[in-house]
Amino acid sequence: MSNLVRSRVRAVPTPHAVLPRSRSLLDAEAIAVLHRAAQVLLDDVAGLTTTLVSELREQEPAYRAAIEADATEVWQEVYQSLRHNIASLIRPRESRDIARRTSRSIGAARAEQSVPLDAVLHAFRLGGAMVWQGLVDETARRHPEDIRLLVHVAADVWNFVDEHCALVTEAYRQAERRMAWRRENRLRLMTAALLDGTARITDLPDASAMLELPEDGRFVVIAAASSHPHAPGPLVTLPPGTPVVWHSTPEAELGIVHLMDGPASGPRRCDEDGGDEVGPHESDGAAPQGPADPATVAAGLSAAPGVRVGIGSAVTGLAALGKGRRLAGTALRACPRTGGVVLLDDHLPAAVVVSSPGLGRALAERVLGPLYAIEPADRDLLVDTLTAWLDAEGSAQRAATRLYCHRNTVLNRLRRFEQLTGRSLSRPSDVVEVSLALTARRLLES
Repeated sequence: MSNLVRSRVRAVPTPHAVLPRSRSLLDAEAIAVLHRAAQVLLDDVAGLTTTLVSELREQEPAYRAAIEADATEVWQEVYQSLRHNIASLIRPRESRDIARRTSRSIGAARAEQSVPLDAVLHAFRLGGAMVWQGLVDETARRHPEDIRLLVHVAADVWNFVDEHCALVTEAYRQAERRMAWRRENRLRLMTAALLDGTARITDLPDASAMLELPEDGRFVVIAAASSHPHAPGPLVTLPPGTPVVWHSTPEAELGIVHLMDGPASGPRRCDEDGGDEVGPHESDGAAPQGPADPATVAAGLSAAPGVRVGIGSAVTGLAALGKGRRLAGTALRACPRTGGVVLLDDHLPAAVVVSSPGLGRALAERVLGPLYAIEPADRDLLVDTLTAWLDAEGSAQRAATRLYCHRNTVLNRLRRFEQLTGRSLSRPSDVVEVSLALTARRLLES
């Protein structure tokens, strides 16, 4: 008769004291009771599975949807989990590893099916509670005198449930990270293909959905670069709510801006190094208004000190983003080395020069070559004066004000330039050549 049963019988005096059973003996008896009851549950694991699936349908909306979508799959998943976990209570060495693999597999599968983690953990705890209740009921029905022995293994059973909940959580989180990486990587590759002009026409609907951009919308591409590759903070800041997709490359930060008149969705990011995040940037919560044209983009854009920014011309359709990137790259090359923002539509002559650097250097050599025969200081003085005069739209007076000298000094320097180069600043064709040559010197000379 067990110790627990004796406690119910009136004590009979004996000449010698009765020694209590050792802890190890009680544990062995409790484990035997656990094994006996667990075996009964294992023999009827199909019935237990049906009951648990019914409870899940009733109590857990997320599993209700999964059951309605594929009841057989859910039943098999629950059956395998219960079978291996109950077997682990009886034969831990033989069944523990497969039970753990099963729990991890369920956690990963449910993550991929977008079943909330809380729902998955609720299902495991519900299953654990059902198994424990089954152990208690079976022992109470067939061996009521042993019911209190289960107290000695209760902590082990619930620790087992907690362990498998932890395994499920870990597998679920790992699957989430894998899926997030795959989404980010696919988004990155899709964005890169659009900007490279290599995206297939058949991929455009998917790209439109992934980037939340209309397939036939109007866009402008921004290219930003810094002379400091590890400069802190963003290179470019746009007004909150501007609909833009950012994409990082080794050469520049590229932004696809959706040109529109109505409400827009928040900007998204996609880093070429598998990077950081895909999601909304700054937003003030109000319905954002997209810029209507590249000039509006340029007006609202702020660049960090020393950052060069090129804004291309507008293009229509996702399929034209490759062209948009080339236009932005041209604008970026036309940007001063010291930084600034160049809107391509406002700097087309400079764009012509940087688009054909060989011809640009040849023009600079042909027009400005004679200046290299004089002292560098004199050459720089003439070039600065000519540049100021052109910026002043041919006004010697305004150029003199900018240079802090007399108007006649400006005119004398201009005449000397004409004498050295053989160009006439009163002849429009010569002025065009001189202006382009100065632009090539500024942008192309190292």
